[in-house]
Amino acid sequence: MNAKTILSCAVTGNITSPEQNPNQPVTPAEIATAAIDAAKAGAAIVHIHVRDLVTKQGSMDINLYREVVDRIGSSGVDVIINLTTGEGGRFIPSPDEPKIAAPGTTLCRPELRVAHVKELKPEVCTLDFNTMVSGDRTVINTPPNLEIMAHVINGAGTKPEIEIFDSGDLNMAKDFIKRGILKEPAMFQLVLGVPWGAAANYETLAFLKSQLPKDCVWAAFGIGRSAFPMLALSYLMGGHVRVGMEDSVYIEKGVLVKNNAQLVEKGVGIVESLGGTIATTTEARKLLGLVA
Repeated sequence: MNAKTILSCAVTGNITSPEQNPNQPVTPAEIATAAIDAAKAGAAIVHIHVRDLVTKQGSMDINLYREVVDRIGSSGVDVIINLTTGEGGRFIPSPDEPKIAAPGTTLCRPELRVAHVKELKPEVCTLDFNTMVSGDRTVINTPPNLEIMAHVINGAGTKPEIEIFDSGDLNMAKDFIKRGILKEPAMFQLVLGVPWGAAANYETLAFLKSQLPKDCVWAAFGIGRSAFPMLALSYLMGGHVRVGMEDSVYIEKGVLVKNNAQLVEKGVGIVESLGGTIATTTEARKLLGLVA
């Protein structure tokens, strides 16, 4: 187990909705406040999506990202900002002609998916390696597009958090490392419990961990009801941890969570009850190699 455990909070995402939990952050002010409060509760990293103010769905609007980043920066709270690059990767086939995109498709050029990273230069951003079925749509992340995104991320001086949804994703990421497209030591996030992806159980996490590159920094998390069991399991297996309203809208069975800080507090309590110590933001930067 790690001497110090980094806790990341994914504050809103693009799947969970205000219909599921009315406390879901949507506006830049709400997202920034959620991130700040999560940091005060113990999160060293806040993972940020933004949402369209009308539809409340995930958005790629750089002005929304800028407002969130500026609000967090001006708060005086020290926290590592991790911006998503997952938006812009979904394809929905039309029922009558599957090669034609149906309404709701977001698939776009890879340069557009990282434009906000290029401009805002966060310390960390995600880089999803999954191509998989997700509900009625497919998430598409081809190697050529990922390579373009990785070069932009590297040029911004941002560390990519490599998102792994299954074993094939990990094999591809290791190839990117071998070819020097991704730098070592790499930062991995193992995503468990997404339907048609890696299962949220010990056996799956143990296998994925066994395949990780030596000396990488890794974390794992589960979605929905698996969120807290996988948090405990990741810690016990030597990984870092993540919680947040992107992953779960409940604090316990049948009880809606009030805010992200409540999830962070519970996550901190679980790690500490198992004998762990939560890393400060300064300590997390050193563990991730963001500072010398």
